Amino acid sequence: MSGTRAGTLSLQQFLPYRLSALANRISQSLAAKYSKRFGINVHEWRILAALGEEGELTAVAITNRIAMDKVTVSRAVKRLIEKGLIIKCLDINDQRSHELALSKNGLTMYLQLVPIALEHEKTLTANLSKKEKSDLLKLLKTLDNAQF
Repeated sequence: MSGTRAGTLSLQQFLPYRLSALANRISQSLAAKYSKRFGINVHEWRILAALGEEGELTAVAITNRIAMDKVTVSRAVKRLIEKGLIIKCLDINDQRSHELALSKNGLTMYLQLVPIALEHEKTLTANLSKKEKSDLLKLLKTLDNAQF
């Protein structure tokens, strides 16, 4: 991407900024759809989504999977446990660690959240062709795998 003059850059042309700003706008617009109805925030939604997809994960695995810092994950996990949406069980493979999983209420909520998220994605990508969607996912994967 290019700068505007020597020693400066245009945020609108700076890829890291554009990706971050877009991700924030997308997350906030989705959060607006579920926060009032379900009383959860973006961090809690991501944890529920990870557990809904994987079944059981440790807090460390969640942190790595959803690219959130461990303090944020820890606080969100605590709130989700208090809300009765996830349960914590001792990890049989590592007695120092705990596995987290959706509770019955958490699974019920997750199953209600999925159609909202999928519809949001459908709306977001409505102006893209199938090839553009496929290309976008490939490009994101390439960037995600880049060493920096």
